[in-house]
Amino acid sequence: MKKVDYIIVGLGLAGIAFVEELIKHNKTFMVFDDASQTSSKIAGGVYNPVILKRFTPAWNGHEQMQTLFPFYKELSTRLGVHFDTKFSTKKIFTSVKDQNNWFIALDKPNLGHYMQPNITKEKIEGVKGDFGFGTLTGTGKIDTKKLINSYKTFLTRMASFSNKQFKYDHLELVEKEIYYEGIICNKIVFCEGYGLKNNPFFNYLPLTGTKGEVLTIHAPDLNIDFLLKSSVFVLPLGDDYYKVGATFNWTDKTSLPTLEGKEELVQKLANVISVSYTITGHSAGIRPTVKDRRPLVGIHPKHDTIAVLNGLGTRGVMVAPTMAEHLFNHLENNIPLDKEISIDRFDSYYVI
Repeated sequence: MKKVDYIIVGLGLAGIAFVEELIKHNKTFMVFDDASQTSSKIAGGVYNPVILKRFTPAWNGHEQMQTLFPFYKELSTRLGVHFDTKFSTKKIFTSVKDQNNWFIALDKPNLGHYMQPNITKEKIEGVKGDFGFGTLTGTGKIDTKKLINSYKTFLTRMASFSNKQFKYDHLELVEKEIYYEGIICNKIVFCEGYGLKNNPFFNYLPLTGTKGEVLTIHAPDLNIDFLLKSSVFVLPLGDDYYKVGATFNWTDKTSLPTLEGKEELVQKLANVISVSYTITGHSAGIRPTVKDRRPLVGIHPKHDTIAVLNGLGTRGVMVAPTMAEHLFNHLENNIPLDKEISIDRFDSYYVI
């Protein structure tokens, strides 16, 4: 029998952030991930504390940004891989009302740290923007695919990773210990993204899931080095490649790209750029979203050795580090969770 402190199921952004807490506190662990969930890998990975659709601050966005930079810097150093790219973000204004709302938002708490108090009216070659642009600074992206692949390699070298599918019915709970296929641990944390819907311990939680589709395009004549935001985002990848996204589909729960998603993105992109391009990629994933737009963090109501870290939504790269820290402190130091993130806010009547 192999003895560890924790088993972690799922190695997206949530799983990586929690493993980092374990490493920081010298805890032993084993991670299981069968790559069945793709949302973290296909995500834009953008960090931006401003909701540009409404010019409002993202939930705890400013505080999360303070944690984000040292967290990913430490990860980059340990893995020896660069995956943090900083750039500005330009919001395309579509009306004078848009411009006025930008200036009004400048007075909201913390937004002035990121929103520039002027409008860019110069034309940007290949971009449609008759009403100008608003600029955000301090934004950027984490290459989530590179991060996850590098982290799996790191854990494999530690003999702390398995790519086998986790089998819930093989889990045995014996008093304060957990037995699973030759492993004994003290606690298990599920970080499965939308895969939580198949988890018999936590499938009562209202993880709705939202399908998102993105395109990768090659546009040699676009030549922008910032994130362009309108009804879609256009994210530079380098070498004249860009990621374009994303759709929001609340009914389709498959991870397969669709013709409808592709057509929607192409139509919206036509209102954003005026240069020709070639579509070189099309992918999809299910975002782990929750009806109240807050994470799912906490301990199972009947089994205090089982916990969950999920529901990070569309800003996973920002939310993951702080939520992992909160859960670790809750599990190890009995520090209460904030009510707005605790799973105790949901009815657990049907829990097994």
